[in-house]
Amino acid sequence: MLNIVIIGPPGAGKGTQSQYIKDKYNLTYLSTGDILREEIAAGTDVGKVVDDIIKHGKLVPDEIVVSIIRHKVLSHLSSPGFLFDGFPRTVHQAVMLDDLMKENNLKISAVLSLDVSVDVLTARMLERAKTSGRSDDNEETIVHRLREYNDKTKPVLDYYEKKGNLHTFCGDRKIEEVFKSLCEVIDEVK
Repeated sequence: MLNIVIIGPPGAGKGTQSQYIKDKYNLTYLSTGDILREEIAAGTDVGKVVDDIIKHGKLVPDEIVVSIIRHKVLSHLSSPGFLFDGFPRTVHQAVMLDDLMKENNLKISAVLSLDVSVDVLTARMLERAKTSGRSDDNEETIVHRLREYNDKTKPVLDYYEKKGNLHTFCGDRKIEEVFKSLCEVIDEVK
């Protein structure tokens, strides 16, 4: 089973690259952002809590995210593999994901990290705000989200680097160039 984690700061292109990867390798796509936005749109109790957290540019607590991911993984165990986008965002979540995978005789095949300059990230998110109407893409929230990423998610990269399955890519390049680089690594680990 091919299990991929894609990591990068907000605006790095994880969603775009994930769609290409999902389609090419027929993976079950688990985007915490998409899943949480579905909860918000449905007006669930979890969605209301998550909406308030996201509007303030904070990360959703591990317990909520891990519970949702666990449910999705267990309901798709017959899949050829999983593509995790936006998860794990903390070392605690990474450890919990490893535990979940071990419980089901699975492992993470590769961690793909998209590295993008702050100027490019900010420009991409402000542009995305115009086209998608996402309320969490404004200058104040962007600064906060990038700080949260640096404080909480960058240590996840160290965690996976120590495990030997981290691969870092320059995400400032054209979409097709980044995708080609990602596929080269995926093809090696599958």
